Amino acid sequence: MDSPYSQELRVAIGAIQSAAKLSQAVISVDDKGVIEKDDLSPVTVADFAIQALLTATIHHAFPDDKFVGEESAAELRNNPLLLDRVWKLLQRLRQDEEQSLCKLPESPDQMCEMIDWCGFGEPGGPNAGRVWVFDPIDGTKTFVQRMAYAINVALLEGSKQVLSIVGCPTLSVDAKSPVTNTSLDPTGRGCIVFAAKGHGTYVCHLAGSSSHDVQARKVEPHAETTSSQALQPVSCYNMLDSGVDDVHQLIMENLDIKTQGCDLLAWVLRWVTLGLGLANMTVWVYKKRSRTGKVWDHAGAMLLFEEVGGKITDIDGKDIDLGVGRTMTENHGFVAAPAAMHATVLETVQRVLREQGKGHLLG
Repeated sequence: MDSPYSQELRVAIGAIQSAAKLSQAVISVDDKGVIEKDDLSPVTVADFAIQALLTATIHHAFPDDKFVGEESAAELRNNPLLLDRVWKLLQRLRQDEEQSLCKLPESPDQMCEMIDWCGFGEPGGPNAGRVWVFDPIDGTKTFVQRMAYAINVALLEGSKQVLSIVGCPTLSVDAKSPVTNTSLDPTGRGCIVFAAKGHGTYVCHLAGSSSHDVQARKVEPHAETTSSQALQPVSCYNMLDSGVDDVHQLIMENLDIKTQGCDLLAWVLRWVTLGLGLANMTVWVYKKRSRTGKVWDHAGAMLLFEEVGGKITDIDGKDIDLGVGRTMTENHGFVAAPAAMHATVLETVQRVLREQGKGHLLG
C-alpha cells in the first residue's frame, strides 16, 4: 500500500505477527489461564501479554503516541502467579526480538505500566492527536474454545480512524462465505486485513511472510449493491444475549434476506468479513438503550468496510463517535450496509422497532 502510514503499517504488522505467535502458544495448551474479570467476561494470559507486546513495540517506534486498550494490570498486580505466567509467555519472543520489529518490556513492572497506559487511556476527542487502540484478543469466548478470534490494532488521529490492522489467525486469505466461529484456515497461516483512510483495504497472509516484504492483495470495492436481495448479512446467532434477536430476524425478513449469512461472535471479525466482501450488511440493536459498544471492539475495524464502499451509523442514523470515551455512549447499536442501500436498511430497522413496540430503543 502506498500511503503516508507505511512505517506505521510495517511496525503494526510485525507486532501482530508476533502477537499471533503468543496467542497460538496459549491456545496450544489445555489450561489457558482463564480468570474472571469484574464484568464476568473471560480473559487469558494472552490478552495481557499481547497488549504489553503491542504497546511496547509501537511505543518504541512512535514514542509520542498514546494508547487505549481493553485490559488494565490490576489483576496482574494482585495475582503474582498470573503475573509470572504473563511475563514468561512474553519471554518466548525474546530470541526473536532482534530479528523482528517487536519490542518487549524490560521488566514485569514495566510490563504492568505499559498495560495500564492502555487500560486507563482515553480516545480523547478531536484534539487528542495520535491514539492507538488495541483489542489483544477479540472473541475470547471462542478463542478459549480454539475457534475464531482476532487481534485488533487501530490508529486514530483526532478520534478519527486513519489506520486499521487486524490479525485473524483462524481466517484464510481465500475464505469463502459463510464464515462462522468454527471456520478455520486449513493452511494454518491465517490472514491480516488492513486499511488506511483513503487508500483502500488489503489482505495478506499472517504467518510465513516478513513484515518487511508483505505481499498484499487489494480488496476491490464491493459494496455498490442497490438491491436488498443482494444483501449478505453478518451477525452473531445464539451466543450473545445483548441483542434483540426477534427484531433482528424481522429486519432480515422485511429486507427479503433469505440467508443467515456469516455467524461470528467477535465484532472485529464481523467488520473483517464486511471488509473482505464475505458479507455486506449488519444490524445490531441492543436490548437496552443504556448498553453501548466498547471502542476497542470497533475502532479501526470499521474502516475496513468503509474503504470498500460501506456506510456505518447507529440505529438513529448518527455517525459513529469514537472520541467520546472508552465506551461509545453517543451511539446505540449499528447499521452497516452498502452506501446506496444504507438508507433503506436504516428505515427498515426503525420501522420494525416501532411496529414491534420497541420504539423506546430509538433516540
